[in-house]
Amino acid sequence: MLLIAVMRRVIKYGTISLIDASGKRHQISEFGKPEVVLRLTDDAIAKRLMFATSMGWCEAYMDGKLLVEEGTLGEFLEAWGRSENILSRGWPGEIFRIFYSITAALEHYNPMGRARRNVAHHYDLSAELYDLFLDSDRQYSCAYFPKGDEDIETAQLLKKRHIAAKLYIKPGMTVLDIGSGWGGMAMYLAKNLDCKVLGVTLSEEQLKLSRQRVQEAGLDQKIRFELRDYRTLTEQVDRIVSVGMLEHVGQYQYGQFFGKVRELLKPDGVALIHTIARMDKPQPVGAWIRKYIFPGGYLPSTSHLARAWERHRLWVTDIENLRLHYSKTLIKWYERFSQNREKIAKIYDERFCRMWEMYLLASEMAFRVQYITVLQLQLTREVDVLPITRDYMLETERALARRDNPKTARPKKKPQAITREELELM
Repeated sequence: MLLIAVMRRVIKYGTISLIDASGKRHQISEFGKPEVVLRLTDDAIAKRLMFATSMGWCEAYMDGKLLVEEGTLGEFLEAWGRSENILSRGWPGEIFRIFYSITAALEHYNPMGRARRNVAHHYDLSAELYDLFLDSDRQYSCAYFPKGDEDIETAQLLKKRHIAAKLYIKPGMTVLDIGSGWGGMAMYLAKNLDCKVLGVTLSEEQLKLSRQRVQEAGLDQKIRFELRDYRTLTEQVDRIVSVGMLEHVGQYQYGQFFGKVRELLKPDGVALIHTIARMDKPQPVGAWIRKYIFPGGYLPSTSHLARAWERHRLWVTDIENLRLHYSKTLIKWYERFSQNREKIAKIYDERFCRMWEMYLLASEMAFRVQYITVLQLQLTREVDVLPITRDYMLETERALARRDNPKTARPKKKPQAITREELELM
């Protein structure tokens, strides 16, 4: 079988066996753990899999034609991912990267109309789906695990607190939240730092729930949400925050994005951009992810980002690399998804569940063993608008911690905003 020969050349990690549709077992690799046994249920799928592309393997799993008999899907994906790392080091890997980037280029052109359709594909899914695997505040981005063993509710609260501290917000300031999701970040800032927030999103479902939450919390005088592309905004603000949105901008729009950030910031303004990024050469995300999960998605490399912010003369006043925090986040999400799998299957179907299992586990693998990470970029227009040490970040986090209940994202008592006196002492 040609597929076996191809797999033996591709798999360079782990001990992998494959049982074909006739029941014959083939040893693919013997490189120690993990040990995984796969089974094909259809002879026809073998022809597609022999090209060893992520699209074929992921679709085979979605369709139930590829089963994991022994070991786990996560272990197989780790063997695949580490093998990719090995194969990408030589000149054949470089040629593939260039060819792959060229063939995927058109998908990353993201004008306003396409951007809205791409967002709707993922974020306008059933509201109940997100309630079944996210935290209670619906934070759908990398959480923050300073100790490493926090539960997802605590870790997402700590993420919001960590970002708030970097924004250095003073009472009465105006904040723009680009890609405001379900409103959690905007609500956290308005409640705790006495500021006014405008959140913009391209998802109708997110907009609906965000507005509902603001009304219920009595924050409608402080927070406004709009269904709007950030590129249409013109009014300057004191602070800009954007969490998990830059991944949807597209590689040809980075200059436009950072140019808009500069345009919308007041001269003494501060922006905090939280984004997934590549720590190696620019390359598109996998074709399967682009087709089924995030159409138009592209993970910027640090070189992509640097060229864009340099072009618009933005000061990078702080960079933090969160590295393994997203791996931990995805594990928590996968555990919740698995616990609620039967409910999710009733909302959608078995194929959808297998698709999301692949998405969550493949993403977790990429953050843990490949060259994907999360960056937090603090940007200003002028060099002297922030203190010259990072002490204020820690001091603000401590002040916020005194008001947050670290065990839940829904405190029993309504928190009061930090007073002007407290902020002046920071």
